[in-house]
Amino acid sequence: MEFPCKTVVIFMYQKVIIESALILACFQNHLTLMSTVMGKVVVTAHVANLDDMYRADRAEILPADVRQFEIPNALVDTGATNLCLPKSIVAKLGLKLLRARPAITSAGSVSLRVFGTVRLTIQGRECVADVVELPDECPALVGQVPLELMDFVVDPGRQRIIGNPEHGGEQVIELY
Repeated sequence: MEFPCKTVVIFMYQKVIIESALILACFQNHLTLMSTVMGKVVVTAHVANLDDMYRADRAEILPADVRQFEIPNALVDTGATNLCLPKSIVAKLGLKLLRARPAITSAGSVSLRVFGTVRLTIQGRECVADVVELPDECPALVGQVPLELMDFVVDPGRQRIIGNPEHGGEQVIELY
């Protein structure tokens, strides 16, 4: 007997392999990421240099001088941990290098640079996050930590993120 869910499981497994292969291509071959995979979730993300925001609050710079950038097609990637931005966006934001960290990819271990810090805004929700630098050929990635901080969950069937239904869709901070 053939189980109907077997097809779904195979599709989900193939989707993970396809998306991993696409991200891997950015690191190995510096190819442009192009995908028509079902279930791909993209969002508009706004990032602002947090140090600039503090300087503007202290009237050291004008609010109009805060370096910020809107990313119309940031890829939501629950397999990534952090907020990851292409090198050119990191440079436009003027972020300061904090450290290099080993990263585990499907190609093996690589060293990536971590920059600090931005205010990330998606769908009116905000969090602060350090930024992992990616090659310019890679898309911006919104990983699991920023999603958790903003209390979003992925709705892959509708290709979107939504407020956590366990919290009535409202942004809630869990402290347990």
